[in-house]
Amino acid sequence: MAKSVRSGELLLKTLREQLSGLKPSAKAEAEEALNNGPGAIVSFNLLRELHQVLREKVSPVYLHELLEDSEVYLPEVKIPERNPQLVARLEKIKANLANEEYKKITRNISCQAKQNGTLAELSRQVRPLKTIIITVCNFFVTVVAAFACTYIGSQYLFTETAGRVLSAVIVASIVGLAELYVLVRTMEGQLGEL
Repeated sequence: MAKSVRSGELLLKTLREQLSGLKPSAKAEAEEALNNGPGAIVSFNLLRELHQVLREKVSPVYLHELLEDSEVYLPEVKIPERNPQLVARLEKIKANLANEEYKKITRNISCQAKQNGTLAELSRQVRPLKTIIITVCNFFVTVVAAFACTYIGSQYLFTETAGRVLSAVIVASIVGLAELYVLVRTMEGQLGEL
């Protein structure tokens, strides 16, 4: 964080002129800056003191004009040396994390996983679907067979086609509802296993 400025000509000239009005602690710092010449480091505290003196004397020179040819001095930040034990531990942790990530990415690639893992998983997913498809097909075959049997069997009872069709539809509907009840119960059980 900036705490000082690198002084310019105008700042040093104003310091030289107002040296007598400064407090003793600020005067020593101002004399040191004047001895170092242009580019000397001047703290913000000295600038505040100088600004206060200029305000008391009602000077036409403002603080921003004083700092026009100066620049903020940022001290060089020294980065502390890292602890070698800490660096070694960090490297070990990074290696372990990279190894775990590699294993996670490549777990589905091994030959054993292809033979046992992927195909076995696929068969487990297909088995309930296969059961549901067979149950639905069984429903349609049962309803169609009930209709056909009733239609053919009712020729001995009814001579007209309308009576035969009506009786076949009624029997097929009853069988369909019973089969639908069984189908729903079966699907409910299959979906519960998923």
